[in-house]
Amino acid sequence: MSIAKQKILIVGGGSGMGLALARRCIDAGAAVVIAGRGEDRLRQARDALGTPAGLELAVADIAREDQVAALFGQIGELDHIVSTAADIEGAYRLLPEIELEAAQRVVESKLYGPLLLAKHGAPRLAAGGSMTFVSGIAAYRPAPRGSVVAAVNAALEGLVRALAVELAPIRVNAVSPGWVDTEIWAQVAGERKQQVLDAMADRLPVGRIGRPEDIADAIFFLLCNGFTTGTTLHVEGGHRLV
Repeated sequence: MSIAKQKILIVGGGSGMGLALARRCIDAGAAVVIAGRGEDRLRQARDALGTPAGLELAVADIAREDQVAALFGQIGELDHIVSTAADIEGAYRLLPEIELEAAQRVVESKLYGPLLLAKHGAPRLAAGGSMTFVSGIAAYRPAPRGSVVAAVNAALEGLVRALAVELAPIRVNAVSPGWVDTEIWAQVAGERKQQVLDAMADRLPVGRIGRPEDIADAIFFLLCNGFTTGTTLHVEGGHRLV
């Protein structure tokens, strides 16, 4: 199925995997709306994409229901909804150090946000439309300091399966990335980022860390494949095997 001339909302499209997906979809002839909380970052993303004519920007916090409702009022009808958004600042902590506020931000960005996008976005989707959300390897290979993210990723995949049933024939899927070289790792590992990523690359069967484009390709597949729903697509370089 071609997505040429279709309209796609990408929440988190201002950087990383979302930005790579926006580029992929624009190259395929789609009209793209990238949404996020920071207007400056969205403008930088627009510049990085070459200010294409089919690109719109929308400022919204998907943890706020009023802003989600306003977002869909602004962009109108569309064909696909994708969210790569994640607020994990302060979330990677050992259990005694976890602050509830940081945990709540993860829940709001990766669980409540997709729930609200589905609630307000489903009525806007065309026949044959889809939603795709991003979970992560932490649900399958949890590590010390990662309990909150592991729990939320697992919950999101449960939500995806339930929405695929309730919203049918709208397709609802998840992509579960492994370790991908994005700016989030600066929050997780700080100055040790490259050392940590290199060590994981040595462990993985594919011999490298993921790139944003790897995840964009996986999401793009789910946008185009009309026979896939309620599924988690694992794109993790074999991480679940080691």
